[in-house]
Amino acid sequence: MSRPTTPTPVTVAHGDGIGPEIMEATLWVLDEAGAELDIETIEIGESVYEAGNPSGISADAVESIRRTGVFLKAPITTPQGGGFKSLNVTVRKTFGLYANIRPCTAYSPFVATKHPGMDVVVVRENEEDLYAGIEHQQTDEVVQCLKLISRPGCERIIRYAFEYAVAHGRQKVTAFTKDNIMKMTDGLFHEVFDEISADYPTIEPEHWIIDIGAAKLADTPEAFDVIVLPNLYGDILSDVAAQIAGSVGLAGSANVGHQVAMFEAIHGSAPRRAGQDVANPSGLMLAAVQMLAHVGQHDVAGLVHNAWLRTIEDGIHTYDIHDPAVSSAKVGTKGFANAVIDRLGERPDQLAAVEYTNQRPIEVSVTPRPPAEKTQLGVDVFLHRQDLTPDQIAEALEPLAGSLRLDMISNRGQKVWPHGAPETLLTDHWRCRFLSPEGSTTTAAEVVELQARMVEQGYEPIKTEGLFAFDGAPAFTVGQGQ
Repeated sequence: MSRPTTPTPVTVAHGDGIGPEIMEATLWVLDEAGAELDIETIEIGESVYEAGNPSGISADAVESIRRTGVFLKAPITTPQGGGFKSLNVTVRKTFGLYANIRPCTAYSPFVATKHPGMDVVVVRENEEDLYAGIEHQQTDEVVQCLKLISRPGCERIIRYAFEYAVAHGRQKVTAFTKDNIMKMTDGLFHEVFDEISADYPTIEPEHWIIDIGAAKLADTPEAFDVIVLPNLYGDILSDVAAQIAGSVGLAGSANVGHQVAMFEAIHGSAPRRAGQDVANPSGLMLAAVQMLAHVGQHDVAGLVHNAWLRTIEDGIHTYDIHDPAVSSAKVGTKGFANAVIDRLGERPDQLAAVEYTNQRPIEVSVTPRPPAEKTQLGVDVFLHRQDLTPDQIAEALEPLAGSLRLDMISNRGQKVWPHGAPETLLTDHWRCRFLSPEGSTTTAAEVVELQARMVEQGYEPIKTEGLFAFDGAPAFTVGQGQ
């Protein structure tokens, strides 16, 4: 990819708290390094929230991001209390920024870490999973959050991880899931991972259950290379990985979609440090390096990154990573930026220097699949009742089943009828499963008629969930205790 001959349009938000200081430092370094940027500045965050916009970003700001396709964002402060949406989630979903890429590298011995050989890249799915944000209170005692995992969403992020590994000379891609428990949602992620890994014979595929995988990552991060995860796991473990590498304050990230990309530090706005010229600008600076590589300014990306490495190596450190044993000077935000500028054109002696090649931004596509034959086998009907036992509910519902049959009743996923355990904690939230007779199917009309009979008898559903087969295979879990 050739170097742009005209400045690259970039939308920039200075953010809240320490955001304006670290953005000023970052843009100063980019300018001195010769980055060719046409900057559009927008206002986001706390002031926009307080002006009455619950998403923290105006329509004009959204249009700027859409117009430039590149967004360099400083951290923001979200006001306390309800009604305010996560601006990061809003931007990621609005622009389809499905891939979150977080390099987590150790800089030993200049930044303290127990894992001097760590060099891990976390690739996190960014749009679905529990972060779909679909939550409901269904009864006095029970709330729910829906975990949505799609095959296209899995395929995009997993293929991106393998393409990233190929483009950056990585040897292994590891997936983390909890598919021993969430057999359908996390199971789909694992299934697609196995399918896609076959397309990349030069890259070693690996899968870990999330709990032991997280323990292994914390204990032996050197065993990992590229890690790909669903949204929630990726959010948590990317911060863990950054911290055990040395500091969350040093980590930048890219959020990439098909038309737009956002670059940011992974840390927050730290309002108690605002205005003191002490904040470490490294996370945002390294995010800006990712941005430069993304837009094709590879020479400037390498220039800034190597100067940053040399600064760290020379012991010029902000307070958060300062250590008298290895640091030569404690500097503030501006002082650190000035030190990086002074070292433009230099390369580190002990830390590994970086080279940015002329690769194009990674693009992936989703493989179309023919629709399966879908048939309905029954329905789960959820009820809110505090006054009845499982046996009493079953006694009332069995005569209402019509062409279906009452198969079981569960409470918080644990079967309590028939043959429930007396030790099970019972809430006011019941799942009543009705199935069609063996070998037959049901219809939406029959399900509606069932609900009508239940309502007539005072059993009003709070939620229903269809039970389907796809190409003849039942596509729902049985549940615990069955």
